[in-house]
Amino acid sequence: MGKLVIVGTVAFDEIETPFGKTDKILGGAATFISLAASQFDVDSAIVSVVGEDFPKEYLNILSDKNINISQLEIVKGGKTFYWKGKYHNDLNSRDTLVTELNTLADFNPVVPSDYSGAEVVMLGNLHPGVQLSVINQMEKRPKLIVLDTMNFWMDNALDALLETIKHIDVITINDEEARQLTGEYSLVKAAHKIYGMGPKYVVIKKGEHGALLFHEEQIFFAPALPLEEVFDPTGAGDTFAGGFSGFLAATGDISFENMKKAVIHGSNLASFCVERFGTERMVNLDKKEVNKRLHQFKTLTQFEIELQ
Repeated sequence: MGKLVIVGTVAFDEIETPFGKTDKILGGAATFISLAASQFDVDSAIVSVVGEDFPKEYLNILSDKNINISQLEIVKGGKTFYWKGKYHNDLNSRDTLVTELNTLADFNPVVPSDYSGAEVVMLGNLHPGVQLSVINQMEKRPKLIVLDTMNFWMDNALDALLETIKHIDVITINDEEARQLTGEYSLVKAAHKIYGMGPKYVVIKKGEHGALLFHEEQIFFAPALPLEEVFDPTGAGDTFAGGFSGFLAATGDISFENMKKAVIHGSNLASFCVERFGTERMVNLDKKEVNKRLHQFKTLTQFEIELQ
């Protein structure tokens, strides 16, 4: 069983979409990543921080999925990171209404000693300096380091982000962020510029339009499965990252061919995430449903053609 270290937020989210709204519910990048990765035969550990206000039932949700939470620090008297957002009608854009860093403001991650030799590290969206500190704690160079980031860090910590990117193997960002990071409108040109920053592989997420995987001169496209209902896109990108990194940690194969499969697994799991608010769908997801939808992906993308 491969070991996977997951670094990111464990948080409270409060969400409003055209289909309804929630009170504070379980959220955070590390939460979605770990729930997705738990679908595979992988030994994963979360490195994160919460406040004393974080419910025990939420901790149980994670531990019941065999996710190691020994380094999920609980700060006495502290408050958990909180985000509130409202999505527009097309669900592709949203307004952040409230962001409270709380305990995350002083977070110093500590990798569990029995995971310092993990083969795969998944760096969820956090300050790039925090992400780099995790890389530096690994006792040897992991087989694969995957980094997710966002435009906020490009705006506010670009130098630190560029330094961290030098040390990773795979970056996962959306199309808007790829264009901002490189100044290139063409995603092919953007991917080639990002190679020059350090990563060997670039994954560009395009939301409802799927995801692109770039490696040198090779390109692979995975569609997003057309869904009848989309309630809440929050956490879909993190779920994708969790499926991607979880599959690679479980198989131990980081070839381009296997990464293509990992992209499909990530897209597949993300398609479940958006069907309910927050983590609800991911918590109750079973293997039978996952495999059934994988077959739908195969049918969607497979065809025969005679070339003249």
